[in-house]
Amino acid sequence: MIELWQFHGGIKLEGHKSLSNKNPIVQANIPQFLVLPLLQHIGDPTKPIVEVGEKVLKGQMIAHCHEHDCSKRISTPVHASSSGTIVAIEPRAVPHPSGLRAPCIVIETDGQDTWFERVPLTDYMELPPSVARTYIAQAGIVGLGGAGFPSHLKLKPEGIDTLIINGAECEPYITCDDRLMREEPDKIIAGASIIRHVLGGAKRCIIAIEDNKAEAYSALLETAQQQQEQVEIIQVPTIYPMGGEKQLIHVLTGQEVERGKLPASIGIVVHNVKTARAVYRAVQQGQALISRIVTVTGNGIKNPQNLEVRLGTPMHVVIEQCGRKSGIKRLIMGGSMMGFALPNDDMPIVKTTNSLIVSRNDEIETPSLPMPCIRCGACANACPIHLLPQQLYWYAKAKDFKKVRDYHIFDCIECGCCAYECPSHIPLVSYYRYAKAEIIASERDRKKADLARQRHEFRTFRLKREKAEKATRHKQKKAVSDNSKETAIKAALEKSKAKYDT
Repeated sequence: MIELWQFHGGIKLEGHKSLSNKNPIVQANIPQFLVLPLLQHIGDPTKPIVEVGEKVLKGQMIAHCHEHDCSKRISTPVHASSSGTIVAIEPRAVPHPSGLRAPCIVIETDGQDTWFERVPLTDYMELPPSVARTYIAQAGIVGLGGAGFPSHLKLKPEGIDTLIINGAECEPYITCDDRLMREEPDKIIAGASIIRHVLGGAKRCIIAIEDNKAEAYSALLETAQQQQEQVEIIQVPTIYPMGGEKQLIHVLTGQEVERGKLPASIGIVVHNVKTARAVYRAVQQGQALISRIVTVTGNGIKNPQNLEVRLGTPMHVVIEQCGRKSGIKRLIMGGSMMGFALPNDDMPIVKTTNSLIVSRNDEIETPSLPMPCIRCGACANACPIHLLPQQLYWYAKAKDFKKVRDYHIFDCIECGCCAYECPSHIPLVSYYRYAKAEIIASERDRKKADLARQRHEFRTFRLKREKAEKATRHKQKKAVSDNSKETAIKAALEKSKAKYDT
């Protein structure tokens, strides 16, 4: 038995997992058009390296960061999800609650699905870890649990002794990790071994699974024993948000990541199970990240299931494949707790799309009208980060952003536990998001103002310096001129005197 710890707060939720976890993963259809946003990850956007009219192959890099080497920046390249022709590079609607538009590369597929040349790194164990790390960066891999942070940046080996592969799929409705662990445990474990090598041979490797996923646990345990891999398969309690990075670390190790620090500061790195499989595909098969598993579920779907979907596939194509019911009221990308509603289904599947919940009005309740806070403390009891949600709410509502920062607003992971437990139905997370956005905007404006002030001060200094230099030059020129006149006069007088004497 392995000793487990317990994090503060958390809530028990109805999982709604049985809707989609019974059927195997299926391949999604190839759409007529793929729409690939240039920014599908946390960090810097990419730049197109193709032109309209150019033919591309499946897996071919079509955009990368401005310095050509994304491994050195918070960025990852974008690859063609299928073969075809570039027909547009223009702003299109991307997955965001506002339906905002962003630069995208549009590919008209040719139906051939022809691969670009793939060069696997089969002998990675005999090469320096940095080589595999570069492969992972060039493959465009990001955290596939939903965050979208470039994975290669979490593969720096300095002081890492524990690798955790996160299979704690705690959000309601989402089952893509569950099905992957059941169907491809060998690839997850192989990917974990590669990550372990890149990290310089971490002493300990753990794959964490919630205790409500018995089949996934058995599949991974059996595969690890057959392959004689030094991997610990550990079951953790099913409580939301167990899948949170810091919560999972505490449960498994008893350690807590300090405020403002990353898990690497205590020698731990966490990657999702889908990320581990993507690493395996990149290194062992030479395959870039061009698809991901997406859970399509909800009572607006006839056949809820998990599909391997090419990135850039319009959401309506995937929904139609699963069977659309009538009376659809909401489309949510992500889980019911941390996901967000989209205005339509014309947007593309991107690297961070782990789930689509298609719901009619009788499935996910419409939020009740908020009532005044009764100071019951339920929100604080549920918060897994030990924050004081009530105080954050009051100060955010009062627009006292200094106090909001004092109460560590940016430690909030927006899991929604506080709002779920609130008997007054206050949309607490909305207030926190508003406060964060205002603070970020204020910081951005302050930096712009500081830059403008610095430019003004430098301009004033430059003009003053140029004026002083001009005055100095004028003075020097006048002195030279005066000396020249005096010399000329003196020479003339001497010449006149010499003539007179003669």
